[in-house]
Amino acid sequence: MVKRLVEQDPRLWLSRSWTTRPPRPGEDLDAYTFVDRAAFEQRIAEGGFLEHAEFLGYLYGTPTPDDLPPDRDLVLEIDVQGAAQVKANAPDALLILLVAPSREAQLERLVGRGDPSDEIERRLARGDEEVEVGRQLGAIEIVNDDLDRAVTELASTIDVARSR
Repeated sequence: MVKRLVEQDPRLWLSRSWTTRPPRPGEDLDAYTFVDRAAFEQRIAEGGFLEHAEFLGYLYGTPTPDDLPPDRDLVLEIDVQGAAQVKANAPDALLILLVAPSREAQLERLVGRGDPSDEIERRLARGDEEVEVGRQLGAIEIVNDDLDRAVTELASTIDVARSR
């Protein structure tokens, strides 16, 4: 979804997150910067993340962009822990919460991308909590039930925020 959005809007620049988790089977190795825990913790110590959090035993974080092109809006694909950190440091940040249309759809998507069954259960258990936290943060909620419709709604939401 975000990939399509960034392809459609040249004013967007997608940050690539770091993670300590291993790549999933068949996952594009450009999806994340995969590092070990020591390298991640070193970057934390250097103040090199806009946000970082631990999720299901793995560290995830958005590196401070060193090469953000001028006149571009930075897009972060992060969880609600990271969103809370970003909002605390940049109160005018636009937060958008993407949600599955149902728990069953979320389960199908997690299975389809190859997540281990124990991780799927933990992700589903955390899902309801994350939606509630996103709402408390004031995130705009978009249901990802149809890719084309959801990308259009996401682009419109960004355009409205830019016009303010």
